[in-house]
Amino acid sequence: MTRSSHTWKFFRAGGFDQVQLDNGADLLALKDLNQKLWVALSCPAHGIEFDSRTLGMIDTDGDGQVRANEVLAAISWAGALLKDADLLVKATDVLLLSDIAEDTAEGKQILASARLVLKNLGKPDASFISMAEMADIGKFVAGLQFNGDGVVCPWQINEPALRATVEDIIKTSGSVTDRSGEAGINREISAQFFADAEAYVDWHKKGEADAEILLLGTASSAAAEALHAVKDKIDDYFIRCQMADFDARAAVPLSRSVEDYQQLAAECLSAQNEDVAGFPLAAIAANQPLPLVSGINPAWRGRIGTLRSAVVLPLLGERQSLSFVEWTVLRERFEAFAAWQCAKPASPVGELGVGRLHGILSGNHQAQIDALIGQDKAVAPEIQAIHSVERLIRYQRDLFRLVNNFVSFRDFYTGHKAIFQVGTLYLDGRSCELCIRVDDVGAHAAFANNSGVCLIYCELVRNSGVEKMNIAAAFTAGDSDFLAVGRHGIFYDCKGQDWNATIVRINDHPISIRQAFWSPYKKLSKTIATQLQKFAASKAGKMQETMVKAVAGAVGEVPKPAFDVAKFAGIFAAIGLAIGAIGGILASVVGGLFSLKFWQIPLALVGLLLAISLPSMALAWFKLKRRNLGPILDACGWAINARVLINIPFGTSLTALPRLPEGAQRALFDPYAEKKLIWPYLAALVLLVAALAWAWLVGYFK
Repeated sequence: MTRSSHTWKFFRAGGFDQVQLDNGADLLALKDLNQKLWVALSCPAHGIEFDSRTLGMIDTDGDGQVRANEVLAAISWAGALLKDADLLVKATDVLLLSDIAEDTAEGKQILASARLVLKNLGKPDASFISMAEMADIGKFVAGLQFNGDGVVCPWQINEPALRATVEDIIKTSGSVTDRSGEAGINREISAQFFADAEAYVDWHKKGEADAEILLLGTASSAAAEALHAVKDKIDDYFIRCQMADFDARAAVPLSRSVEDYQQLAAECLSAQNEDVAGFPLAAIAANQPLPLVSGINPAWRGRIGTLRSAVVLPLLGERQSLSFVEWTVLRERFEAFAAWQCAKPASPVGELGVGRLHGILSGNHQAQIDALIGQDKAVAPEIQAIHSVERLIRYQRDLFRLVNNFVSFRDFYTGHKAIFQVGTLYLDGRSCELCIRVDDVGAHAAFANNSGVCLIYCELVRNSGVEKMNIAAAFTAGDSDFLAVGRHGIFYDCKGQDWNATIVRINDHPISIRQAFWSPYKKLSKTIATQLQKFAASKAGKMQETMVKAVAGAVGEVPKPAFDVAKFAGIFAAIGLAIGAIGGILASVVGGLFSLKFWQIPLALVGLLLAISLPSMALAWFKLKRRNLGPILDACGWAINARVLINIPFGTSLTALPRLPEGAQRALFDPYAEKKLIWPYLAALVLLVAALAWAWLVGYFK
């Protein structure tokens, strides 16, 4: 085994040794301390009383857990950038510029960035920078023209034409959010847009260069749409005519029957009627051309007219009708256009129009946008250094507190609030300091039950239910007699905000030796009270039954059962035996006591009490000695590496019982106090005398 060059100090608390961290040298040497000696190896980055932004910076992999190696990396990074590592122990949020180490490139960059921030805040001659001055660092960075994220927004561009291009790119190709919160584009979006624009323009050029594609020039698209709108209906018409040529009998039914027209007669007809549109384009006859002017189905007259003017006249000339051969020629003329349309790029850049895309591509805008993105990325180290200034201030302020709640639980065992303690619960006349935030009560309770700690789970609500959270509060003093689901209390968080607390679940375990001492007597008194209540309820029920029968007897006489002497003799005999047995027991106890010497009687009574209470106290003592904080924190996402015990003295300090203030005056007279009854004492005295007399008669005192 190699001896460490650093001399460590340990303190003992919670039943185990914990490393004592007092100075910067201790922090820097932590990397050499075996992690088996750490109290925790991981903690959640949320749900604890620690600055979440600092934890987020330490959590470099962003998985929501801060681990031992990440803590060591944070200490190493901060220690290398500060001239004196003891600054990490002072835990101040003010960083002197003279304390930043300039012997590394990163240190020089951080110092330069700190001065840049101070300059922009109007403090160019300041010798320090504080956390308060870095509070709006996000707004400061976002307000810079170039902020290092490689995103260019329209507002950053002064040239109108280039700014319009960026706006068009955002409209057609999407955007990303800049650090300023505005929509912008990065290099990937820009490259995709210009690639799509070139593909669209090339596709359009191909159509312009081929007379077979744009056979009617700029009117080709409208003509193709007109032909496509009636293509299927005209095909249907010519097939029907060909069927009539095949069989003359088909002409009439293919033109629709008289009954079909009779069904239409009862409707309010119009050119938009779907039933009318379902009829053929024109009357069906063998080898008959399609009329283009008259004799056309009213529902299709407009579209056929558009076909005639947009397609037939330009390509075939004036026509009153269209033969099947002419229709086939027209369809073939537009096949090249249809194929060209199918090859049209699917990108939405076409929405801008080919003219606009020509203008963008000819303006060399892609190179200009790439240059702006390059300028933005060029300042990334400077921007990163600005964030590193904030990071260094946060580490200087927070790291020492973190390690004293991670490597050791020094804060917890020295009376300070640990980072896992989220506030104080006031309930049942006690205040509980060990309150831990819980996300899932059921899952937490199942595992935390292994801790042996009496845990009370509460639902906390404030602001009329707008804010809610759950906690587990450890009750480590007093008793659990009046703790029940549904009871209410008040919770104060570490910010001083008050919450309404309601018990929703209890993990019951021994709380104190005092509770264990009185537990047998409380159980006995509870059992006796329960039995008396049952006896009283039974007697009350019988009395009510007797009264009902008496009332019923007023209407009709109910014959009384004959008196059974043997039955009642047996009852009286049983009662006598019971009284005799009880008297015998009392007499034995009293006789045994009076057979002792006077000074032995108190010892015997104490021995009797201990005989009853000692087993319960011993069991509670063993359980209280084994109470462990580990399972409670493990259930919250911690990785506890030690047996963090909560022994009886320390547990008593975590739950405070009510005490009158020192020097307070107390009036013992209670005007509403219940009057003390004398007869129970008289009855007890009579029983005692009777027991003594019986003992004397049977010879116990001889």
